[in-house]
Amino acid sequence: MRLKPFHNKTIVILFILAGLATFLLSSLSFAREPIRTVTGTVTKVTDGDSIHITTPERTILKVRLYGIDAPETAKINKRTGRVNIPGQPYGKESWKVLRGKVMGKQVRLVILDIDKHRRMVCMVWLDSRNINLEMVREGYAEAFVEYLKEPYREQFMSAQQEAQAEKRGIWSLPNYERPRDFRKRLEARGN
Repeated sequence: MRLKPFHNKTIVILFILAGLATFLLSSLSFAREPIRTVTGTVTKVTDGDSIHITTPERTILKVRLYGIDAPETAKINKRTGRVNIPGQPYGKESWKVLRGKVMGKQVRLVILDIDKHRRMVCMVWLDSRNINLEMVREGYAEAFVEYLKEPYREQFMSAQQEAQAEKRGIWSLPNYERPRDFRKRLEARGN
């Protein structure tokens, strides 16, 4: 049986749409290929999941560590010198640990995305050490499940389960509040 040309076009369009839908669904479940890999020296540690690096070309990059969310640190008003947004338990400890790991050291950034604040979202490597994963494994940050994609998701979730079982860092707190929930609560209060 021979199909009319209209039906052939319809079938072709359906195949194209099915292929496009399959591509879109598969791309949602997997991490993108790295945008770029760069090296630089860590010149500032903002908190437990954010750093600044300076590249050999003297470009300063603001970096958000991929796949983790660390407790919030207190925010100080530069004009008054007073705390205007409180921090969370383990916020300062998380910042100190990350600072101890990378401050002043040359790191390799695997840039996976750029966030709404124009920060590079990166996997941070110090030699063969995955710093993002270390922060989760040691209990100084949680796996940011809302953004974690394969091939990293399983490894980060396993590291978090290990930290939780051992009650490391944030997991030793009796009333741990996720940083994401803490930020939402502060926004609701008007801070």
